[in-house]
Formats: sequence, C-alpha cells, structure tokens
Amino acid sequence: MYDYHTHSFFSDDCNIPLERMIASAIAKGVKELAVTDHYDPDYPDSEYPFILDFDAYHKALIQAQEQYSPQIQIIKGLEIGIQHGETMNACQSAAQAFPYDFILGSFHCTDHKDLYQGYFTADTDIPKAFERYYEYAYECLKEYRDFDVMGHINVVDRYVPFEKIPSYKPYMELIRAILQLLIENGKGIEFNASCYRYLKNGRTTPTKEILQAYRELGGEIITFGSDAHNPESIADHYQESLELLRTVGFKYLSTFKERQVQFLSI
Repeated sequence: MYDYHTHSFFSDDCNIPLERMIASAIAKGVKELAVTDHYDPDYPDSEYPFILDFDAYHKALIQAQEQYSPQIQIIKGLEIGIQHGETMNACQSAAQAFPYDFILGSFHCTDHKDLYQGYFTADTDIPKAFERYYEYAYECLKEYRDFDVMGHINVVDRYVPFEKIPSYKPYMELIRAILQLLIENGKGIEFNASCYRYLKNGRTTPTKEILQAYRELGGEIITFGSDAHNPESIADHYQESLELLRTVGFKYLSTFKERQVQFLSI
C-alpha cells in the first residue's frame, strides 16, 4: 500500500505524534508513507494558522526516514495551500527550501475565504460558490506550478450537505480545463479516500465523472491519499479506491521520489 496524503502533529489540525502515524502504517503493511503536513500561508482562520515549524519538521522527516527503514519508506512531503497573490511566493519558497520527495498543491480557500468553516458558501448561493471555487483554482493553477499533484480536486463537496451539492454539468468544462492544465504541466491528481469518511452517499473525491474526464484527456498521474489525521485512517479504503480506479481505466498508481513520478501497476 502507498499512502501519499497523511498528517501529524506538525499540522495545526492534528495532534497525533508522527511516530504513532508511522507505527500504524507499519502495522497495516503500508510500503510508502508520504508525510504531507499542512503549510497554508495567509490562511484566514486564526485558530488554525497552518504555519509549519519547518526546522523541526524537516529534522523529523529525515530522522523518520533513517529510523524506520527498511520497515517502511517515508516520503518527505508537504501539502501547500494555494491562494492568489503573495501566498504563491511563500509556497514556492517553502517548496524550494528542502529536498522534498512529493508536494501536494491544494485549495482550502477561495477568494481568501475558508472552505472548512463554511464561510465561502455562506455569502452566495451554492451553485455560484462551486463555480467560483473551480474558477479560482484554474486562475491560480495558471500561475503556480511548484507542486506535483493537485489534492482533493472537488474538496468543495465536503462542506455542504449532500442534497445541496449541485450538478457538475454547468461547470464540467471548467473542471476539464483544470485537468487539461494539470496534464500539460506534468501534474497529477489524487484519489482522496477521506470521501468515504465524509459519507457523501458514494460521491467520491474525485467523482467517477471527474476521473473519467481525466482519463479521456490523457491523464495518468494519480496518487492514493487517505488524508489521515489519525492512525486509524491511514490507508483507509485502499483496495476499494484502487478498484474504482481500475473500473475507470487506470492501470497505474503514481509514487514519487525526489519530485519525480514513478508508476506502479494496480
């Protein structure tokens, strides 16, 4: 198993020591564990600033690689929160300041409004909010490229009740434009298994519709990520996720070393 999206107490929304996360991964038989703690500069919630202690984090990643080999391969990762403006410079500086193996580029905000707390959807109708989320992501991705895989592309689905999630039809071309841009720039997407924990009536992250569009456009780079913030969630729903990828036509799962993609048959 290869889990490429996990967190530890270096992330402001997680209080689990890295050692416990790794121990759980080893017990479950995970071969590669990407530690991708949050760095979201200019995050608009003072309770969760998501500013990493980079010195301590880098030291812990190096130590974990040495300590737990050959039981498990620790992948030195980072999840950056992309936003317009100076945030991009901060993200790029962080990406270049350490020899990471893998960087997730995610969107946790739109127009400097937090998605998690529901602030983004509070001031407008939900279909317009969803469309703006994808517009914003596309605008940012045209400018920012220092990442390897886009995290949880339809993360906006998480934060509204299932029955209020709008149809993709009005903005599917916008989603396809994002996917095409990722492909042209050599980036990938992830299958984020947290969708099974959010219980959105089978609506996955990405949805089957988005996965099919990505394949039709020629997309091949795809990682599995549990988005675990606790030991129990590591590699959660791994086989179920891979089976869905197979049904859509994926033949390979992607892994990374020194920011270079590798492909494993699934």
